[in-house]
Amino acid sequence: MTAASSAFDPIDFLDSAVRIQSHEDVTEMRDVLVETLSDHGVDPLVDDAGNTLATKGSGSPHVVLNTHIDTVSPHVPYDREDGVIHGRGSCDAKGPLAAILSAFLAFDADAHDGRLTLAITPDEEVYSTGAAALDLTTLSGVSDPTADAYIVGEPTGLDVCTAAKGRFEGTIDLSGRNAHAAEPESGVNAVAAAEGALEAIRTFDADRDPHPDLGPATLTPTVIEGGEATNQVPADCAITVDRRSVPPESADGFRAGLETAVDDATPESVGVDFELTERPTPFLEAFATDADEPVVRHLAAAAERVTDGAAGTVRPFTAATEASYFAPAPTVVFGPGVLADDAGPVAHADREYVRVAEVERAATALSDALSALFG
Repeated sequence: MTAASSAFDPIDFLDSAVRIQSHEDVTEMRDVLVETLSDHGVDPLVDDAGNTLATKGSGSPHVVLNTHIDTVSPHVPYDREDGVIHGRGSCDAKGPLAAILSAFLAFDADAHDGRLTLAITPDEEVYSTGAAALDLTTLSGVSDPTADAYIVGEPTGLDVCTAAKGRFEGTIDLSGRNAHAAEPESGVNAVAAAEGALEAIRTFDADRDPHPDLGPATLTPTVIEGGEATNQVPADCAITVDRRSVPPESADGFRAGLETAVDDATPESVGVDFELTERPTPFLEAFATDADEPVVRHLAAAAERVTDGAAGTVRPFTAATEASYFAPAPTVVFGPGVLADDAGPVAHADREYVRVAEVERAATALSDALSALFG
């Protein structure tokens, strides 16, 4: 380790980070992160998946602070005025990153038992290749690839989010037999079979109870294609669906269940195949952490304290996150900024911003919660 050069200021870091473009390539942002850690006495490493890792302490509990450095379009020019920082990635998720980094660097491993690890991923907004490949045994002295608890930095308005729906996508292929439209009974009409398939989609969750925190799962047909000629019985029809899942549904369980439901709802002469969309990493499945877990209780209490009761509510998160990959370990989503406000969308929008005071309060809340967690 090198000697720390100066106290870490999360707002100075955020000011610089928002000006660095990381929507197409995270290299420059990752280099700044690595340099910042080194300048403050920490020896980071970058693993083969592009994750930036650093750790303090040893033993248990082992807590991981996670967020991401990639951002998305549209471009939002940097600006700072009246305690608000505007710019692409300011709230999703460089504001949370600044707060997490502050809490990690302030953590005194000599005063606590256990290990605190920083794990910053490069590809959350697309395929989550970093989170999917994250293996904590890459770190010296760590024998378990997973941790005891995770705090994932995302814009939650300093509420503590303990659950989120998953997202799956796939295509139902209905196959029949071409024929002349003048003799429709001689063929098998795959487009006509879509009527039964859509009914199966509509009623798929009819007998399923809603999740106590996340509510009901949703299943939405989004694209339908079929037929090639206006005078021909179509042999093929494809229906793409969007699934927002709730625990305990898995991607494989959903795939098998929907294929069976559609097969039961269509004529025997129609072939049915349902496959999830191919992607290089697993889909983000739903997760839920019990509100009684220490990571939830301590972080909620700290957030409530630093905001004088204005935040710290324990609630679900409304977007899919890499937290999915860390469950079933106790996992929460927390950070400054909001996905949307009364005027409209904030994250992933052309008015993205984060409030300076909220970043500072997030850093304090994280530090206080970590002190309580580690005892």
